[in-house]
Amino acid sequence: MPDRSGFDWSSQRVIVTGANGFLGRHLCAHLEALGCGAIYPVRSAQYDLREQANVERLYTDFADATAVVHLAARVGGIGANRKYPGTFFYDNLMMGVLLMEYARRAGVPKFVSVGTICSYPKHTPVPFREEALWDGYPEETNAPYGLAKKMLLVQGQAYRQQYGYNAIHLLPVNLYGPGDNFDPESSHVIPAIIKKIVDAQEAGEQEIILWGDGTPTREFLYVEDAARGIALATAYYNEPDPVNLGAGFEISIRDLAELIAELTGFTGRISWDTSKPGGQPRRMLDTSRARERFGFEAKVGFREGLQRTIAWYREARAQGTVR
Repeated sequence: MPDRSGFDWSSQRVIVTGANGFLGRHLCAHLEALGCGAIYPVRSAQYDLREQANVERLYTDFADATAVVHLAARVGGIGANRKYPGTFFYDNLMMGVLLMEYARRAGVPKFVSVGTICSYPKHTPVPFREEALWDGYPEETNAPYGLAKKMLLVQGQAYRQQYGYNAIHLLPVNLYGPGDNFDPESSHVIPAIIKKIVDAQEAGEQEIILWGDGTPTREFLYVEDAARGIALATAYYNEPDPVNLGAGFEISIRDLAELIAELTGFTGRISWDTSKPGGQPRRMLDTSRARERFGFEAKVGFREGLQRTIAWYREARAQGTVR
């Protein structure tokens, strides 16, 4: 177990970009629970991070920051990635490159870049080891997004080499949990399936149709676990190597849909539209580096996490507060 002594959260002042997003809200809550000295939440309505002047203003406004955790991203499911590949590439690249460069210029001691496992090659051997990141081209439907985020790993390693700058790069697997994005235009697979099933139940329908053939596998990390992993890395990880954040399991989309149907009480038919893409064939991470370098392991079981997510969605839906 790595040494976790000597870190004082009360002395830290952390900028969190994307603070109003799914992961951002959970991370800010976790940092507050840790006793972080100051949390500077950055939202797109205040700072368009694609623009140099706004990034410079950010570091002027928070001149005493000790770390940046960069979560802001243009994200979405397969459909959104296919529809807006140029937007996903440009927005993610510009935000990350400008934020890290001006953090370095402003003398912010640490930069935490949160990437994506979409950066991995399409046919990466399972479980994905960080050393495999450069062994091929990413899955085509989300390659522009994956490559744009991957460039922040390159930037951080280059800055460490040239400037001695402490930039780290984390690779979280697919996240899920309360507060997720349930917009059908941009949501990921778990909220998309939950919404389709609950919609069908309320409409009295006996069939839902999902994309692909259900055979691709995915790994999922509960959002509160992800927030805890990012905080641990912010505190204790100071090396150039990228680090996976995951739960260390895989489940097929077909089995996932059947599990969500069971947990929601849906007894109708699940059909598959094989004319639609299913994405990368398999995803599961080797999570040993996170455990060895800064002591992170997922705690929330998948079934429990899904139950919490479904319960949150039904309550938020009833209250009209679903994102």
